[in-house]
Amino acid sequence: MYKHILIPTDGSALAEQAITQGFTLARTLNAKVTVVTVVPPFHVIAIEPMVVTTTREEYDKDIAALAARRLAMPRAAANAAGVVYDDVYVVAEQPWAAIIETARNRGCDLIMMASHGRKGVSALVLGSETTKVLTHSKIPTLVCR
Repeated sequence: MYKHILIPTDGSALAEQAITQGFTLARTLNAKVTVVTVVPPFHVIAIEPMVVTTTREEYDKDIAALAARRLAMPRAAANAAGVVYDDVYVVAEQPWAAIIETARNRGCDLIMMASHGRKGVSALVLGSETTKVLTHSKIPTLVCR
């Protein structure tokens, strides 16, 4: 069956539920797990063209700390579940594309991710990373709610 599961996380409670379920599935299948979090790239934000509100170095440090916070729970949960585990953070403009690319590059045969369950107009306007992964990925994707 599945040998390598990719689980994306944005650090939300719903993503943590998908991580917990993913580790349970991985333990049952004797599969390994990679957890990925995608963070936005550095953009210069300034009110005046000559005034930069943050430096690239500060941003890199802050974004690495954010990724570490997002990946702390899965790391601890992997140890508790006894599954073979790896994690990565990726800097990308489009999380859905980074998720698919990470799954492909790491040889994952299943993507397991949370759905934030947007409905109505917000679903149409905002869409969701999960929907985009489902639309564009050739790798089987299991959605947790």
